[in-house]
Amino acid sequence: MRGPRHWPGGRRIALAMALGLAMAAGQAPFGLWPVALAALAGLIALVAGAGGHGGTADTAGQGDGGDISEAAAFLLPARRGAGWWVGWFAGAGYFAGSLNWIYEPFLVDADAYGWMAPFAVLGMAFGLGLFWGAAGWLAGALSGRTAPGGGCAALAFAATLSAAELARSYVMTGFPWALIGHIWIGSPVAQAAALIGPVGLTLATCLVAAGLARLRPASAGAAVLALAAAWAWGAWRLSLPDPVPQGAVIRLVQPDAVQSLKWDPEAARTYFDRQVDYTAAPGLDGGRPDLVIWPETAMPYLLERSPEVAGIIAAAGQGAPVALGLQRIDAEGRGYNTLAVIGPGGEVTARYDKWHLVPFGEYIPLGDLAWRLFGIGAFASQMGAGYTAGPGPALIDLGPGLGRALPLICYEAVFPQDLRAVPERAGWLLQITNDAWFGTLTGPYQHLGQARLRAIEQGLPLARAANTGISAMIDARGRVTAALPLGRAGWIDAPLPGALPATIYARTGDLPAALVILSILCALLWRRRRAGA
Repeated sequence: MRGPRHWPGGRRIALAMALGLAMAAGQAPFGLWPVALAALAGLIALVAGAGGHGGTADTAGQGDGGDISEAAAFLLPARRGAGWWVGWFAGAGYFAGSLNWIYEPFLVDADAYGWMAPFAVLGMAFGLGLFWGAAGWLAGALSGRTAPGGGCAALAFAATLSAAELARSYVMTGFPWALIGHIWIGSPVAQAAALIGPVGLTLATCLVAAGLARLRPASAGAAVLALAAAWAWGAWRLSLPDPVPQGAVIRLVQPDAVQSLKWDPEAARTYFDRQVDYTAAPGLDGGRPDLVIWPETAMPYLLERSPEVAGIIAAAGQGAPVALGLQRIDAEGRGYNTLAVIGPGGEVTARYDKWHLVPFGEYIPLGDLAWRLFGIGAFASQMGAGYTAGPGPALIDLGPGLGRALPLICYEAVFPQDLRAVPERAGWLLQITNDAWFGTLTGPYQHLGQARLRAIEQGLPLARAANTGISAMIDARGRVTAALPLGRAGWIDAPLPGALPATIYARTGDLPAALVILSILCALLWRRRRAGA
């Protein structure tokens, strides 16, 4: 049997996977955007040189932009549909590198689930890679029989790849983690998210990379100029005066509960007592915070069965309300992942039930049947087969000095579209999360980066309490003003930064970026039909 190196296009596919893996270096915690951008340009050149719909590498140098094909001429001849394979394997490499943390939940109970970890990583990588494979195929179809490697082919893949990233943000509840545009988080370019959002950032990044991929002075110069302009505009926006702080001081509590011990009765009591002590501790200046925030599922007890626990927490708050994550069961026996606010008198003054649940993590599709037949339950849930989704996004009123906040429980901060689903604008964003599920290498840093991007997109500050870290206060331009490092137990008091006026993205969402992508695709289709391809 002949090995992969002898398959038609085998070298091309191997290179595509390597380029995808290199693109992952742009994601947190590495943030190597120059490497990611160069690899993306190489991938666009590779797809553009794949011959388009029915083309071959033999046409290199003909028509517009044969330069890209000549650069890829050492590869095996392209075949019909080569764009699909190049895109698919590039996507697999990218997602394997970016989402390597996906194996971590399976190691919490390694004896039971550890064997599933490699299958989960490969399944996620090649599954999400299908979006990129479709982009590669569609790019070939749109560029038609024009010379492979031309500007049309490069533009086609830039547009279809952006469309693929938009699709995976929404299809089947969506999973917009590690979008291509996320490589700019932490740089001034990320400020453009206030205008165009993460999909717009992805489209702009792909277009810049397509310009670099042309290997022509004019297109490369235009790409560099566009990037420099975005960088300069972002730096200018960051230099503007900060909005007036909201006046409240918020305490973020980080217990650093090890996930494998989190529900052990003895360890759970230790972690609970730790959070109570941190809540009661005097401030560094002798003052008290206006609000205390504990992370997701921070309380190991059910309030329905242990109502006295609320009094313990309220006493520790010493007049300040405590917002914390817990599990609750309703009268019908359904379980919820909940954020509750416990007031000074021990009463629950506000409550929010998580509604955008993690598939297979917090619920199992057809979960009741899977639980009864096979005993399969969701990883994060202690409620049998899984949690029940709440009614939807909602604001919670935290009282004078704190105003109305938009609560986000863990995974919900990944979805920019969900933040726009509330009928009124929030005063600030409140995220509680348990990033212990994501390990310590990449996942927690990527999750924090997305929280920073949500603040930029909405022009709102974000307070983030994480079980093992990284807990942080983030201002309305996405800058971290105070933080607790990963893997450290403790607390910090931080002023709540001010809010900016509603951004363009907060008002329009992904619609403008989607329309630009659609316009490019329609123009390419019209060009192909006009050429009689």
